[in-house]
Amino acid sequence: MSASDPARFIGDIPRDYDTGLGPVIFEDYAADIARRAAIRAPHEVLEIAAGTGIVTRKLRDALLPAARLTATDLNAPMLEVAREKFRPGEGVSFEVADAIVLPFADQAFDAVVCQFGLMFFPDKDTALREARRVLKPHGRYLFSVWDAARYNPFARIGLDVVERFFPDDPPKFLKTPFSCPDIDPIKESLIAAGFSHIVVSVLPRVHELADPTAFAKGLVFGSPLIDQIRARGDVAPETVVEAMAAQLTGEFGAPVKLPMQAILFEAVRM
Repeated sequence: MSASDPARFIGDIPRDYDTGLGPVIFEDYAADIARRAAIRAPHEVLEIAAGTGIVTRKLRDALLPAARLTATDLNAPMLEVAREKFRPGEGVSFEVADAIVLPFADQAFDAVVCQFGLMFFPDKDTALREARRVLKPHGRYLFSVWDAARYNPFARIGLDVVERFFPDDPPKFLKTPFSCPDIDPIKESLIAAGFSHIVVSVLPRVHELADPTAFAKGLVFGSPLIDQIRARGDVAPETVVEAMAAQLTGEFGAPVKLPMQAILFEAVRM
């Protein structure tokens, strides 16, 4: 996310994001991207849009002990939660940074990792060029985006519910995470930025959701959606949570077996 984006992960949002959304939609994908990033034993690794450190923790566990990991995010409150997941001396540093103006030297890293961040960058082409700039020759960029909402019913349900409560002016935040489902435009941008050896993986998952209300609370309170709902002032956020949980259970039963799908890109700076 860039400073020009009005959606901010501040206040209580990071904690609700981490506890409500993390175990359901982020942790399995985090383990996968960390494993892939560690395959070639990179020594210097940069994570962009690290959020609350869900991928960061998996990366640190997967990388060689001597590897150094730098985790960045535009939102300092997210990184405050991330820091809690590490002990002193684990070789992890945290820095507030904008993905489209990275504060690092050219060719500083062996690998760059970004899980579910590209969708939020207002200038995606610049963000890709910045990732390439800070990579060493033959360095790897691994990043993921969510597939379309039709493959991620939690997004569709969230959008349906908020539009039902706010038909004249629905909050729009939930559209953003699912705004980059088309593979070819991203591949073309990677090529234009100077990447090659591009590998694309479509990654479906099914997660058994024991507590749909806790997950629905994460969807509402764990993102800037909560600020957009409060700004309208007509409906209590808790009412939206209850409606989302009811629709999740109504569509998928109990326990909810929740399908989801992400797209992973791997590319090399030549």
